[in-house]
Amino acid sequence: SSFDVAVVGAGIVGLATARELIQRHPSLALAVLEKEQEPAHHQSGHNSGVIHSGIYYTPGSLKAKLCVQGAALCYKYCDQKGIPYKQCGKLIVAVEQDEIPRLKALYERGLQNNVPGLKLIGAKEIQEKEPFCRGLMALDSPYTGIVDYKQVAQSYARDFQEAGGTMLTDFEVTNMEMAKESSPESEDGLKYPVIVRNKK
Repeated sequence: SSFDVAVVGAGIVGLATARELIQRHPSLALAVLEKEQEPAHHQSGHNSGVIHSGIYYTPGSLKAKLCVQGAALCYKYCDQKGIPYKQCGKLIVAVEQDEIPRLKALYERGLQNNVPGLKLIGAKEIQEKEPFCRGLMALDSPYTGIVDYKQVAQSYARDFQEAGGTMLTDFEVTNMEMAKESSPESEDGLKYPVIVRNKK
């Protein structure tokens, strides 16, 4: 088969990329190539599942901006697709006195990153939220959540296929080479002079 664009790897990054490409360029013939028999078989299906709120990244950095926006988009997407998640929140706890200034600095960083709902709480509030947790002060991040990213990835795969994309599983890429001549220009005016081969 011949495609304008082939994304190698049906993990969540590859599937999100393919999904976005086909939405932006519906006239292109797109494929996702995956060596396993299902998407999200490796790391995407075996991670901690945390929806990070964006506290830790340097204020003003692209990572900070994308983490905060990405969390909001993730919750929205899950709501639209009926994918279960839990916005359980997270406590970052200072158990020693010398940890408190670092905790406050983290709080300020989170505020600069526009992380919603952040607040500092004392020992009593910590116990009310987490009875088995002890600490002097904590940063309460209610926007942090958890989700099964394998379900999210599988939903991306369905979106991609419903938009006309082709998923090729059990297709291990073993070689890539530049074509001698560029293929004809697509309707988007782009060229893709790469040949992908697999073991079959």
